[in-house]
Amino acid sequence: MIRIIPMKLSPITLAALVAALALGACKDPAQSSATQAAGDSTLLSEGVGTEIKVAPPDPMVVSVPPSFGAEIKVLPAGKTQVSDTLRVAGKVDFDQTRVTRIGATVTGRVIEIQAHLGQQVRVGDSLAVINSTELGETQLAYLKARAHADLQARSVDRARQLFAADVIGKAELQRRESELSIASAEQRGAADQLRVLGMSSAAINRLGTTGAINSVTSVVSTMGGTVVERQVAQGQVVQPADALYVVADLSRVWVTAEVPEQQAALVKAGQTVDIEVPALGSRITGKLIFVSDTVNPETRTIAVRSMVENAERKLKPAMLATMLIQAAPTERIVIPSEAVVRDADHDNVFIETAPNQFRLTQVRLGPDMDGRRAVLSGLKPEQNILVKGAFHLNNERKRKELE
Repeated sequence: MIRIIPMKLSPITLAALVAALALGACKDPAQSSATQAAGDSTLLSEGVGTEIKVAPPDPMVVSVPPSFGAEIKVLPAGKTQVSDTLRVAGKVDFDQTRVTRIGATVTGRVIEIQAHLGQQVRVGDSLAVINSTELGETQLAYLKARAHADLQARSVDRARQLFAADVIGKAELQRRESELSIASAEQRGAADQLRVLGMSSAAINRLGTTGAINSVTSVVSTMGGTVVERQVAQGQVVQPADALYVVADLSRVWVTAEVPEQQAALVKAGQTVDIEVPALGSRITGKLIFVSDTVNPETRTIAVRSMVENAERKLKPAMLATMLIQAAPTERIVIPSEAVVRDADHDNVFIETAPNQFRLTQVRLGPDMDGRRAVLSGLKPEQNILVKGAFHLNNERKRKELE
């Protein structure tokens, strides 16, 4: 494309110029195309055989016009300490150290339900009542063993008196003492069996004193907290292997997540993390208490776990959450998000090339960090960039390009 610069030419000069253009038209087409591709236009100045080459304007460079309606602000890029933020999906979970599964200590039939889902219970509270023939039979066996041991104890006392009076021999005394030892062992064994079935030492002593057999027992809570699961109904026959209730202390919960193995170096136990819970619309702070030493071969992730105080019970198990893990801070170029111009599916910034003149330059940026973007490549710390008015200046650049 030939750009003609207006000038006043004499008739002789004008005739020479026309002849030169005609001569250029007769040249080799390949040479003419190469000259056109170079994008230069050639003019002969008056009276001098000097060539003047005029380059086309750079479409990425724009000057701020005097009538520019937006406010502009220019600052050096510089560097600052920033931390990479890893966002991983997670969920709220029970603190497994504060969860207990409670079952019956005997085989029997449930005759009363005393605790329901969501109920707050304390240690020792009765959750259900069971009638157990097994418990009655074990109590009867204990009473028999206790009576037999008492009988053997009295027999040994009489044998010692008779031995002292030289009525019986040493062998008879030893035989009766041996029988007492066996009876005492049987009594202790029967008492231990009652403890296995849930009877306390005080209840066993009371049974031995009164001799009253009671085949009704309670399923008691071994932890204070909230009943979060109930797997029993009235009239149901239960066994010691059955988990009838689950009680959890929800004053402290876990937030678990899966970190991609590529970011494993960013996490370590003891690290403070931020947690976003969409259901609450707020951000809370937790502490990483566990980082797995193994990688899940199916998902290629590493399990991490954080602990969060939950005194107000706002966090509910199974709630969705996002864990934000901060890496160690490093020095990087950081620019405000307002300085970024999105053009042709790329991130760009205006770099100052002269006073009130800027060039749109492509850069590679990190994710948004509360209104700031870390520059990964394309910008140097000493370069001045347009941090305010970039959007409007880009519109001005496009308008100039269309003219």
